Amino acid sequence: MEGIKPRWFRSNLQTALRVLPVTVLTGARQTGKTTLTQAIKPARAYFTLDDVGVLDQAERNPDSLLAMRPVILDEVQRAPQILLAVKRAVDTLRRPGDFILTGSANLLLMKHVADTLAGRAIYLDLLPFCPTEWQERKDALLPLERLFAPDFDWREWPDEPGDWPTWLLRGGFPPALQIASETDRGLWFAAYVQTYLERDLRQLSAVSSLPDFHRVMMLAAQRTGKLLNQADLARDAALSHPTTHRYLNLLETGCLVTRIRPLVTNPSAALVKAPKLLWTDCGLAAWLAGIKSSADTTQRLDVGFWLEQTLFQTLETWRALDSRRRLHFWRDRAGHEVDFILEEAGKLVALEIKAGSQVTTSDLIGIRAFRDALKRKASLVRGVVLHGGKARPLDANDIALPWGWMVPKSR
Repeated sequence: MEGIKPRWFRSNLQTALRVLPVTVLTGARQTGKTTLTQAIKPARAYFTLDDVGVLDQAERNPDSLLAMRPVILDEVQRAPQILLAVKRAVDTLRRPGDFILTGSANLLLMKHVADTLAGRAIYLDLLPFCPTEWQERKDALLPLERLFAPDFDWREWPDEPGDWPTWLLRGGFPPALQIASETDRGLWFAAYVQTYLERDLRQLSAVSSLPDFHRVMMLAAQRTGKLLNQADLARDAALSHPTTHRYLNLLETGCLVTRIRPLVTNPSAALVKAPKLLWTDCGLAAWLAGIKSSADTTQRLDVGFWLEQTLFQTLETWRALDSRRRLHFWRDRAGHEVDFILEEAGKLVALEIKAGSQVTTSDLIGIRAFRDALKRKASLVRGVVLHGGKARPLDANDIALPWGWMVPKSR
């Protein structure tokens, strides 16, 4: 088993602790929240609400858990009423970095959260590893940052062989990444889903039928990278629309799925308003969709969507590391689409993703339609087609670049 991997997000956490008294770190189970927070200096008292005794104390006498500062409270979604005690403690003595709260559910999306700690807390999300972070590559995301630079030179873009089907199956959860065998890793994902259904999900909401919920999970995985049509999903799951809607919300609250919102270029334009559904961890999504080997991936008709899901792991990491960044997509009613729009400080980069190694002018149709639809055309820095071939300019404003470095072959 490999040693503990450093997280790029550590600096974000350390900055938050210097500024506000409460830092709330959420993310799916097994992303490494506990490992990360316990490694932060100075050392903190640690209590997990997964412990039945600690949970009982949090429910009956929450103030007693906060007497020792600084402190880490793990899995706080199990007793969200403890946030009121944290609020009282902060209002009595306000000191940066005193409280770290972690949870495997997004507290801001939970219905029964007692208080959001407005003005007292910052909310951060810890994502699964992306491939280059797992390989501990220094400045690995610099190419994405350079896309916004006026003097960007396509010849400096990294060119190395990629192996995205392998990374799709591995995902970004540390325990799964440490398992070499695809069969053994499948057993880990099966156990992960079982634990989520039988324990974590029941902590969030009363679900009358776990088989129904599991079916929604599998059907949602088959729709990764696509526009979310809840009516179609409800029909295929043989469930009511309200039930399916609630189940999707629970998956989002549990930090397992993300709905990417479309970028609105013109409020009066005929744009698609439905979000795009993506999973926080590509390995989990692939397992739920029944993809068990690299051969299964490349033989699928929806192979392009799974490439998107795999590269999304890196793009979402890029977004999470800077609060000025946003990640969108764009699509109009005529069917023109851009897979991802990167936004940083008001500037935009349009990304179209292709599995093949050949790029033609037809691959620029969506990017050009997006450029035409923009009211402030200067905000679009450049258009990029990420593909499996070599880097080259396509015209004055658009370039083709390889995605290989984002899913590098194992060293």
